[in-house]
Amino acid sequence: MASSPEQILRYATTIAVVGASRDPTKAAATVPQALQRRGFRVVPINPSADRLFGEPAYKLLADIPEKVDVVDVFRPSAEAPEIARQAVAIGARALWLQQGIVSADAKRIAEEAGIDYVEDHCMAVEAALHGIHKR
Repeated sequence: MASSPEQILRYATTIAVVGASRDPTKAAATVPQALQRRGFRVVPINPSADRLFGEPAYKLLADIPEKVDVVDVFRPSAEAPEIARQAVAIGARALWLQQGIVSADAKRIAEEAGIDYVEDHCMAVEAALHGIHKR
């Protein structure tokens, strides 16, 4: 049985954020920073940045030199299936599409690979709702 958003947040420590933004007014910046404040390790994925949120930024998921628990997606729904394939390839335990992002193909890819899947939910809102802090 697939894990709920709360269960995923409870087991997650390291979150790769695909589409992390340099613009401090965008959700793709405020959400990762909120997760950092809750003690999660955030790994930004942005091909145009060297550092974000005080962390090294990587161009691709495959470039991350550590284990990733969750791939959190801030990219258009049309890009989600390819990101799902990349998440599976790096051994992520879950794929999380942020609020407003849905993809039947990404869901199928995740489910066929046996990884947890969430779509159309904000990770920071769910963490706050369930009072999840890692430190």
